[in-house]
This record gives sequence, C-alpha cells and structure tokens, in this order.
Amino acid sequence: QVQLVESGGGLVQPGGSLRLSCAASGRTSSIYATGWFRQAPGQEREFAAANRWSRGSTYYADSVKGRFTISRDNAKNTMYLQMNSLKAEDTAGYYCAADTGGFARGYNDPRSYDYWSQGTKVTVSS
Repeated sequence: QVQLVESGGGLVQPGGSLRLSCAASGRTSSIYATGWFRQAPGQEREFAAANRWSRGSTYYADSVKGRFTISRDNAKNTMYLQMNSLKAEDTAGYYCAADTGGFARGYNDPRSYDYWSQGTKVTVSS
C-alpha cells in the first residue's frame, strides 16, 4: 500500500503562483511514476503532469506546459507541482497519484494510477 498526503492548495489571483506538495509513505519502492490530475466541478478528471521515477522523465498536458513544473525530492519521497501564471481555468480540485504498474493505460490516463491523495482545492480568482 502507498499513502499520499497532499497540501498547498488555496486562493490565488490570476497570474499568481502556487506549489502543491504530495508526501508518499508506505511501499514507496513500488512506485513507478507519480502524476498530478485535476477535476473541475462537473468535469472529468484530467491529466496535468507526470514523472516517471526511474528515468526522471516528465510529461505535461498541453494546457499546463510551460507554466507548471513537476518535481520530486527523493530523500523526502515528496512530489511537487509548481504552478505559475495561473489562470481562472486552472481552478479545480488537484490530486496526486501513484502508479505501480508501469503506465498500463498511458501516463495521462487516471486508470493507470493505483493510489490517490485526498485532493486539494485551487481557486484562481481576483
């Protein structure tokens, strides 16, 4: 089992920045990759970014590329999503997730991920 605890959401003005954190515990040695997803009210959960641990490869949705950065602190087993130049359309619940099966359905498919955080709300508004 892997446990994920997320923090860092909140209210920010358009153009501002936020950093989300996600601390992993438990069988972290089984993690192949971690990802960040978001879900706006009435919308499906959508992919934002992912990080394949063994190679350090990163992947981004077109909607966040150049504005969001995914990273990881190996020593702390903590993942981060740095979000810059935030827009109103970035408003959503954000979730981190861990994949232990090797991107079975692709890095951007939530069904590839086995464990999920509780989520944190990000609101971008003036």
